[in-house]
Amino acid sequence: QVQLVESGGGLVQAGGSLRLSCAASGSTFTMDAFGWHRQAPGKQRDYVASIGSDGSTNYADSVKGRFTISRDNAKNMVYLQMNSLKPEDTAVYYCARRPAWGLDYDVWGQGTQVTVSF
Repeated sequence: QVQLVESGGGLVQAGGSLRLSCAASGSTFTMDAFGWHRQAPGKQRDYVASIGSDGSTNYADSVKGRFTISRDNAKNMVYLQMNSLKPEDTAVYYCARRPAWGLDYDVWGQGTQVTVSF
């Protein structure tokens, strides 16, 4: 049973930084890709960033140059470093796994709230 647990959310002023963490258990971690997504109140869940098993990364245009996704295979951890935060980054952030054999994200964490104040 794969489980993902996010942490690191909180309240920060605009221009500040936060680092989100995602702990994975029960996963073939080194073979899997992982992504971060976010959902603001009243809006659909949107893609933020992803990292492949080879360490390759992709980002949504809205966060390029401000967010960095990384992984630590020794610790089964995925991170999202968020800098220059804006009020529009306020959302619940979710970590998700995309297995090596699949095309879609199949396991999601419970989410962590990020609130950016003016």
